[in-house]
Amino acid sequence: MILTGRTTRGREKTAVEAIRTKVKASNMDIKAVFHPDDLRGYVFIEGTEQAINDLASEVRHLNGIIDDEVDVDEIEKYLSEEEEDIQIEEGDEVEVIGGAFKGEEAKVKRIDDTNREVTIELLDAAVPIPTTVDVDTVRKKASSN
Repeated sequence: MILTGRTTRGREKTAVEAIRTKVKASNMDIKAVFHPDDLRGYVFIEGTEQAINDLASEVRHLNGIIDDEVDVDEIEKYLSEEEEDIQIEEGDEVEVIGGAFKGEEAKVKRIDDTNREVTIELLDAAVPIPTTVDVDTVRKKASSN
């Protein structure tokens, strides 16, 4: 079953990441979770009704579940786009566009395609410390080769 979760507007990706972390840690019966970019304040969660409702009380920024089941046909327009390939390579200089390091420049040290994460080192840091962030929170700098 697929249900719609209400989230704090602007915190949809944070809620999705929190749900994924919770599911991995507790092995909940959740099959998928996603947030269409053009639908603010909502995420779609596939799993058992009980597991989805449990998430609502345990995940920050997930403010509740709408009880009406969502038919795949209703959200197919969001599913039809394929996930784009990661266009960043090791050694690229990137700008952090989201998260705690927003606005910082960094160098890519490692790419994890499976989890869509990159390990970066901030360029302006006194001591370069590798930090892993979601690939969607960085963008390749135009001047980078």
